[in-house]
Amino acid sequence: MEEDDDDIDLLPLSALQHLVFCPRQCVLIHGERQWAENRLTAEGRVLHDRVDTPEEEVRGGLRIARAVPLASRRLGLTGRADVVEFYRDPAAPDAPWRPLPVEYKRGRHKDHDADRVQLCAQALCLEDMLGLPVPEGALFYGQPRRRQRVPFDAALRARTEDLAAELRRLLRAPALPPPLVDDPRCRSCSLVDICRPAVAGRSAARWLDRALGRLLADDAGTAEEDDGP
Repeated sequence: MEEDDDDIDLLPLSALQHLVFCPRQCVLIHGERQWAENRLTAEGRVLHDRVDTPEEEVRGGLRIARAVPLASRRLGLTGRADVVEFYRDPAAPDAPWRPLPVEYKRGRHKDHDADRVQLCAQALCLEDMLGLPVPEGALFYGQPRRRQRVPFDAALRARTEDLAAELRRLLRAPALPPPLVDDPRCRSCSLVDICRPAVAGRSAARWLDRALGRLLADDAGTAEEDDGP
């Protein structure tokens, strides 16, 4: 029997960013429920905590909403936007407010497009929810503390939708994606110590269970020696 769309669990928007960065990391986090924090993830969490309290303010022709809940059943995604700014043309007071999502990121602009994909997914959710076009958004990086404009062109939209479908496929697959080899991304990944199963492609959760079992067995053996004659 085919799966009804209403029964499909919505996946977190942040998983798209993890997928672009590393498919294996993405499945470890969102499929295997593995997580570890390092300095980079901690700095990112602190930055988001500053804008993660739902509130709204109005400044003339500008409305600013923070921690905005988002969802798209079409894409199978849910999450929050750090900030959505709504603009209104003073010359057309009866026109709808124009939404512009703003995502806050630590550090600097990255070479890959994970941040742009995540932001575009937010825009697609807003379009599905509001029925309004969202032609662009903005990324605000902790360094150099200025916005970077992100137009949502056809190529970025298509890539984001393809990744949303790929995300669901990967999380349904029976095995982990293969690990990266000699890749500089591993140096900044907080899961680098978890992402080392005995045989590539096996479940990291099962590998951790086996490792814990060996540790407990070793402890039990040591205890027996201590209790011996």
